[in-house]
Amino acid sequence: MSIEPSVRVEDKLFYNRYLVDAGRAHIKVRPHTKPSPELLSMLKACPARCYELNDKGQVEITVDGCIECGTCRVICEESGDIEWSYPRGGYGVLFKFG
Repeated sequence: MSIEPSVRVEDKLFYNRYLVDAGRAHIKVRPHTKPSPELLSMLKACPARCYELNDKGQVEITVDGCIECGTCRVICEESGDIEWSYPRGGYGVLFKFG
């Protein structure tokens, strides 16, 4: 039996605010022609749904909604698929309720 949650993660993420550091993304997907299995897993593993496939079948990231949880760092940094660093001070996610 499948139980659907009454509140979705996406609904909760709405309450967070983000200060975008234009031109200085803290996560970058390295150029690739075919995404690795680790990179493809980010399409479902990222709780903020920042990763998407483009029309060429490559994985892209939009860091504007990133909650800086580190999931992509754990899954992809060792394989070299992403470059990850902390956002500059004052930029990134601003948690409204703590």
